[in-house]
Amino acid sequence: LTAITQLVHHGLIYVPIGYTFGAGMFEMEQVKGGSPYGAGTFAGDGSRQPTELELGQAFHQGKYIAGIAKKLKGVA
Repeated sequence: LTAITQLVHHGLIYVPIGYTFGAGMFEMEQVKGGSPYGAGTFAGDGSRQPTELELGQAFHQGKYIAGIAKKLKGVA
């Protein structure tokens, strides 16, 4: 999060996903990465692979950011 303040000074537009991923954001039955700031996973020593839930959140984030970019492109 600390890097975000530096990057916005250079023109980065930060688009967090917030709670738009729905019920997957509140999954408590398994260890998972990701937060309202964005998708993520726990890597550890590399033996753990991203779960379907984590991959779904990453896919959702990609679609969400692409939608925002499309709206911004239409403004210019």
